[in-house]
Amino acid sequence: MQTKASLSEQNVSQMLLAAKDLAHHRDWPVAICVVDDGGHPLGLLRLDRAAPIAAYVAMEKARTAALGRRDSKVYEDMINGGRQAFLSAPNLQGMLEGGVVIWYQGQCIGAVGVSGVKAAEDAELARSVVDALLHSITDSRCGHSVTEVH
Repeated sequence: MQTKASLSEQNVSQMLLAAKDLAHHRDWPVAICVVDDGGHPLGLLRLDRAAPIAAYVAMEKARTAALGRRDSKVYEDMINGGRQAFLSAPNLQGMLEGGVVIWYQGQCIGAVGVSGVKAAEDAELARSVVDALLHSITDSRCGHSVTEVH
């Protein structure tokens, strides 16, 4: 039997709070979604002034990153690079920059999706949140950081 890590409620809350604080600091009206490794939503936050569709797009970006095990920008780059076949793939809304995979101990444990500002800014915010989570996990190394699933 294999053991793998998964995001805890505490992890998700910390990530959403970190994203909210950074977005407020930069005056970015965004939606942020955290999903597990199967692309299932664990937390969603739509800040004031963020368009309602931003919540949907953030969730799809996160889902695409988690299921594909790569940042969503990879798919956008493929399409922009001429790989037109990807236009018929499901979850087209998720094939935009702003979905970032969370890797822990060599395994995908989830992803973060952000939508509402420029694509590079969405990705920057998502990456900052993932980096903050991984830094806190490394610093604490306590049983509350990441849940072990058997």
